[in-house]
Amino acid sequence: MGNYWMEAPLSERYQRVRDGLAEACRAAGRSPADVTLLAVSKRHPDEAVRALAALGQVDFGENQVQAFEARRAALSDLPLRWHLIGPLQTNKARHVAAAPPHLLHTVDRPALVEALARRWERPAPLDVLIQVDIDREAQKSGCAPEALDALADLVSATPALRLRGLMCIPRPATVASPRAAFARTRAALEAIRDRVDLTAGAPVLSMGMSDDYPDAIAEGSTLVRVGTAIFGARD
Repeated sequence: MGNYWMEAPLSERYQRVRDGLAEACRAAGRSPADVTLLAVSKRHPDEAVRALAALGQVDFGENQVQAFEARRAALSDLPLRWHLIGPLQTNKARHVAAAPPHLLHTVDRPALVEALARRWERPAPLDVLIQVDIDREAQKSGCAPEALDALADLVSATPALRLRGLMCIPRPATVASPRAAFARTRAALEAIRDRVDLTAGAPVLSMGMSDDYPDAIAEGSTLVRVGTAIFGARD
């Protein structure tokens, strides 16, 4: 992304991302309607979120539970879908149970599944994704690929949760091409579909960010998480 686009008005940056998403879908022989754009609003002002909502954006993501709660309360007059996309500590499960996100992207270990189940008191289950540490990076959250089957079985056997798919964050595109990691994540989703029921809706593959979403779409992503390319750099 060049400096011009980082300094361009929000509406121009947003349209550029929408156009890029549509072009990536065309190149992959897919419909843009099959890929959800999630605007990652972390640490950007509420006014920017309101402006983006006025342009038609519906899905927004926050990394931290406290920011998620504050943002949703401040913008409760808007018909938005809020996603929780950051690592979740087990002691924050009560916050998620009290104010559930539209989709929790970061279930990554049995202890978190158990904590969420203990706190959940609603009739409908919480929609979740399993985060996979697809490139085996010690500094990142996510279950190891070899632990995915067991974790998927556990989530599927937990009435409080409904497994919708997978999420991954591969190595940065500046370090290595992420396309192989996206392909491995897609293959992992296809494998667990043979083990567990994902019939609650179309399976979700949450993968791809500002620098690599075209590659993610080429490998089957159904949801891309874009922050910087829309909102600009964070302070």
